[in-house]
Amino acid sequence: MPSEPEQTPQKLSAETLSLLTRGEFAATLGREPTERELDLWRRAKAARKAGRFARAPVARHSDYVARRNQTNEIQKRQRADARDVAPMPAVADPARREACRLDLRLFCETYFADAFELEWSPDHLTIIKKIERAALKGQLFAEAMPRGQGKTTLLLSAVDWIALYGHQKYIEIVGATEAAAVALLNAVKTDLESNVLLGLDFPEACHPIRRLERSGRLCAGQTFNGEHTDSEWGSSRIVLPYIPGAPSSGVVIATAGITGAIRGAQYKRRDGRTVRPSFVVIDDPQTAESAKSISQTEDRVRILTHDVLKLAGPNVDIAGVMACTVIQAGDMADQILDRKKHPEWQGEKMKLCYAFPTDWTDKDGKGLWRKYREMRDEQMALDGTHVRATEFYRAHRAEMDAGCRPAWEQRHGANEISAVEYIMNALFTDESAFYAEYQNEPLAETLGDDEQLTVDGVAHRLDNHERGEVPENATHLVAAIDVQKTLLYYTVCAFADDFTGYVVDYGAFPDQKRRKFALASATRTLQREFPDAGGLEPTLRAGLDALADALLSRAWRRRDGAELRIERCLIDANWGESTETVYQFARESVHAAIVLPCHGRYVGAASKPFSEVKKQQGERVGLNWRIPSVQGKRAARHVTFDSNWWKSFLRLRLLAPPGAKGAMLLYGRDPAAHAMFGEHLASEYSVRTEGRGRQVDEWKLRPNCHDNHFLDTSSACCVAASICGCALPAASGQKVAAKRKHYSLSEIQKEKRGY
Repeated sequence: MPSEPEQTPQKLSAETLSLLTRGEFAATLGREPTERELDLWRRAKAARKAGRFARAPVARHSDYVARRNQTNEIQKRQRADARDVAPMPAVADPARREACRLDLRLFCETYFADAFELEWSPDHLTIIKKIERAALKGQLFAEAMPRGQGKTTLLLSAVDWIALYGHQKYIEIVGATEAAAVALLNAVKTDLESNVLLGLDFPEACHPIRRLERSGRLCAGQTFNGEHTDSEWGSSRIVLPYIPGAPSSGVVIATAGITGAIRGAQYKRRDGRTVRPSFVVIDDPQTAESAKSISQTEDRVRILTHDVLKLAGPNVDIAGVMACTVIQAGDMADQILDRKKHPEWQGEKMKLCYAFPTDWTDKDGKGLWRKYREMRDEQMALDGTHVRATEFYRAHRAEMDAGCRPAWEQRHGANEISAVEYIMNALFTDESAFYAEYQNEPLAETLGDDEQLTVDGVAHRLDNHERGEVPENATHLVAAIDVQKTLLYYTVCAFADDFTGYVVDYGAFPDQKRRKFALASATRTLQREFPDAGGLEPTLRAGLDALADALLSRAWRRRDGAELRIERCLIDANWGESTETVYQFARESVHAAIVLPCHGRYVGAASKPFSEVKKQQGERVGLNWRIPSVQGKRAARHVTFDSNWWKSFLRLRLLAPPGAKGAMLLYGRDPAAHAMFGEHLASEYSVRTEGRGRQVDEWKLRPNCHDNHFLDTSSACCVAASICGCALPAASGQKVAAKRKHYSLSEIQKEKRGY
């Protein structure tokens, strides 16, 4: 307790001084009085003895302390009363509140009338019934709803309903990211803080929350009749106040991103009991980028089935609902909605339109919608409106609506007459987006004219040999390294003379210790592996030294017991920041005789093909690759090749029937182990292009694909095999005897010198 403030004799009257003993005088001062102060005290005593003061009673020091303590107690009670939320306001309309207890639809119409002002569609009513069953009976449901159909608003209202009535005691909101989940929680917090009717009918939850005035710091001191409410009002978790007898007491609403720290969610109550999530609300758990990535999709499906569904704890089933949109065939939403793959979710796809107008789909129709589209596009190009087209639709509406079954009759824009017109405008605006976002039936991508590589197609080309084991018919072993700022990707391939190939090994350095990873999210990087290297170039050099030693110093065992060593290793030197480092490594490495910097050149239809480039003196020329003579400052051999041609060559190897000459297979027996490798090889597609009187496959990166490094290393391995002498058999199937080349002495000397 702080000491009393010091007094000075000047602040005390002579009459007061005369009543104090010496000890009381010292206590009043809070210290021993000085000689001067004692002199004042003595004179006051003498004055009283002489009868100069009246004999009225004067408050003594003990009375002063008592008054001060009394004041402190009063102030303390006032502060406690300010923190105490008792008495609790009465429920404004108990009948209205009770009517909504088991009826989510009525709850939405009553307390969120502004958000649900349109009539419900049959799909909405179906979803409402499923949410009720999930919350009250503990089931799981997944629904794919069209974009803009109000699925998120409905989910948030459901969270309010479940929490305020205490149907579930721990609700976990899961979004595609943590930020998305927090945004949903903020909307719930706004409802509890601001919704007028909720405040009137659910005072036990809303009244204490509103007394916090949006300050989470006040939760620690908030009480109800002197007992702490144990409320929490954080950015990623809230706990509704504990009010005796209230169904919402202690309900937890927390958030998580599906790829974040989702495991181990729990909350310890005042009675010492630990509770875990019992209900999960998942809203759009994938992004456009993750939907197009096989590895990200598989990660999210695994997290959902292994982590999210285990949040309730061991041997306890969790209930919940998931609202999603199918972005691409085979994405996370598409897989979860498949009742054969995930029957536990009872998935269902809903559409904006269940049947299109007959005039649009029937070849014998009058073409009214086609005329509408022409009029619409013409006016949109002029002034951004479609007024004339709408008037045309108004005049022919009966014929144009025939056969159409909209999911929601009330959904259309202010400038549209009906849901049918809204549907067709959405279709005409972007057909691909319409089928993905409104119909949950994404159109299959058509990329290029030729058969393209697929992830599953690559991953299932297995030869059953072990990783690192060379098949017995292989006679050449080659490798390729793709240099990136933080990682080195590599592939090792074995080839027979007829170009029958086998992927023996592949990976990244440093090893990521997991099957699937992306360059952007790699945790073990070159910089972490060599923290003292001192800059990018020394770090790359240290990585190349370590990886080359691991690959090129090793004896690779063939299935028949023979041992092979890598004959040729190509290292990508195209990246400007690494080019000089790669060349320096090629000159100075102990593996200089094996290592060859390489440059893949984009030779399009308008470019001059390698076959038309005149061979220079000392240059070695092969099948769309060239090893120039060594000149200039780099003074190291290197190879340039037509990257488009060799990617097409690799594709043919991976599409050839297993067992055919020239086919390429992968090691192992488990296709799932090669999902990431397949994703890299399927990351690009070819487009047949004409120019300069010839047709060329030009390769392009697929939308939203970022990692194609194993495609680069695998095609470079094919180049290395060609350099080593591998060649496809003649088209007739007959062996063509290679013409023996005779070298002059000068040519032999040039070959030894490397030019």
